[in-house]
Amino acid sequence: MPKVTEQYLADRRRHILDAAHRCFLRNGGFQTTSMQDIFAESGLSSGAVYRYFASKDEMILAIAEDNIREVTAMIRTVTHAHNGGALGAALAAATTLVDTKTEHQGLAQLSVQVWAEALRNPHLRPQYRRMLTQTRTEIADIVRDHQHTGHLPPHVPATALADVLVSILPGYILQLALLGPHAQPGITDALHALWPHPDNTKPHNKQTATDLQRS
Repeated sequence: MPKVTEQYLADRRRHILDAAHRCFLRNGGFQTTSMQDIFAESGLSSGAVYRYFASKDEMILAIAEDNIREVTAMIRTVTHAHNGGALGAALAAATTLVDTKTEHQGLAQLSVQVWAEALRNPHLRPQYRRMLTQTRTEIADIVRDHQHTGHLPPHVPATALADVLVSILPGYILQLALLGPHAQPGITDALHALWPHPDNTKPHNKQTATDLQRS
């Protein structure tokens, strides 16, 4: 028999996830989608699907992981480019990615479903919590880089600043899911204004923070 390559396995896994994704969106959620629906959509037997995913919960988690990984990678790439990058540019790029993935893959609607399922499902909740914790840790590392270069206040805990930044994207995703793609005009410009490129702003430090408190 010919050897099964890693690329073949990855492609087959992606094929199943894409089928599940379409079912979840078309059927209006996870609870209204059965494994039989996914078998039919993928065109694969139950044995072929279960070889990659033991349950529907594993598919839900895999889809959530893929989305979080892609958005976090976008933030990391932009912030590390060109003199440490700019947080505003990174977050703007992330919201643009969210827009694109929502238009073509229903990211916003599916994300809200995942959050609700994580609250409802005791088996899914700890794994989703682990993903969020890992994301916060990665964003906190990015924040520390900006603190070391003086472009974010050094006296505020990096983890607290990371929590603020991580909270922005879910809020944007929720508005996108509920209000539609044209309900948040000017978001990217606002993000650039709040966190401009280091070349276009003075570094933050304790003295400037004190001056702001006195004004």
